[in-house]
Amino acid sequence: MALYLKNATFVDWKTMEVILTDIRVNEGVDGSIEFIDNSEGDSPGNKDEVIDCSGKIVTKSFVVGHHHVYSGLAMGMPAPKKAPKDFREILQYIWWTLDKSLDKDTIEASALATAMACAKAGSTFAIDHHASPNFINGSLQIIADAFDRVGVSHLLAYEITDRDGLNKADQGLVETERYLSRNQGLVGMHASFTIGNDTMQKAAELMRKLDSGFHIHVAEDYYDQLHCEEEHGKRVVERLSDFGVLESSKTILVHGLHLNDNERKLIADSKVWIAENKESNMNNNVGQFNGSGLGPNIMLGTDGMHSDMLQSAKSAFFAGQGVDNIDFMSTYTRFRNAHNYLSVNKFKGDGENNLVILDYDGPTALRTDNFLGHFIFGIKSCHVQHVISDGKLIVKDRQMQTVDEQEVLDFTRKQSMRLWEEMKKQ
Repeated sequence: MALYLKNATFVDWKTMEVILTDIRVNEGVDGSIEFIDNSEGDSPGNKDEVIDCSGKIVTKSFVVGHHHVYSGLAMGMPAPKKAPKDFREILQYIWWTLDKSLDKDTIEASALATAMACAKAGSTFAIDHHASPNFINGSLQIIADAFDRVGVSHLLAYEITDRDGLNKADQGLVETERYLSRNQGLVGMHASFTIGNDTMQKAAELMRKLDSGFHIHVAEDYYDQLHCEEEHGKRVVERLSDFGVLESSKTILVHGLHLNDNERKLIADSKVWIAENKESNMNNNVGQFNGSGLGPNIMLGTDGMHSDMLQSAKSAFFAGQGVDNIDFMSTYTRFRNAHNYLSVNKFKGDGENNLVILDYDGPTALRTDNFLGHFIFGIKSCHVQHVISDGKLIVKDRQMQTVDEQEVLDFTRKQSMRLWEEMKKQ
């Protein structure tokens, strides 16, 4: 059985070529699609599910280049006990209070909420960076199982850090090795300023042992650089380079706001990737991303603020004016670069048969030469009607097909109240 998309306006995600065609979508991880020439008499099979795509755009679905499942139940949560005065206090009084309060059920609820939000916004793959210091063992598998239920592929990492003590850091290393020994994933690290040399060395050795890469916050706030220079006599990217982190094309450096010319050159000369998170940076008032001198490997994430990659792309473009070297094409390239990251590193789950069908009826003609104008100013996540993951329809007419959406929301709402009560005890 396959999906058969009739009368599709297909937009090739690489070339932006617009093609009017029927498409057969085959099931399976990294499965294929076939363009159907009706002049040769081809037609849907008896068991094919047919979707009429007349007047709709069909294109490759999206990838979240950096996410935080642990923030999945944060929307609407009570204000912190103390109003943060800077970025470190934002971490201390908000996010480190939240992650310490997570348990099995709230992690599962966070993951289900995040996976559903990804799917309904057109993303069929998420690269996640998780933290739950009081529930480390098995946390990544809980997230993986929830994402699998929804039908969203994933590349997970546990955030290893010394901030809760070396014992918790070692537990993070153990959880990472256990999970990556059976699944694709990354070696997650919080940030240089919460990681001592011993833990950094252990993580770097684990990265090489597992043929993996780091997923780490880098120079999100200038304090990260100040701490590194005071404690280690070097800048953050220089420190990571000394540990061999930049040698892996699987490494993701998140944020990268406060970098000097040498650090930018180190990154540009390496195979690592940068994940830009424009809205989070503005929300935390930590600075502005500038991709100049970083090379081509820049992709976009949401940093757990939401799961809408189309929104992230628009934010990167509009808020980047005057502070970043960004235009229509570079915005779209960053938006799509996560596919290249996954492909280069042979991660599974982002094959041709991951598609989004957009009910987009713009006021002007859609052509190859003007697609980027529609992408920046027209297409939004509200236009996502159907989503296909690994050849299977996981969203149909804006409704989840793989899970009972209301049942999941009842669960997540109940768990959010539990989480918020637990946060009061921290």
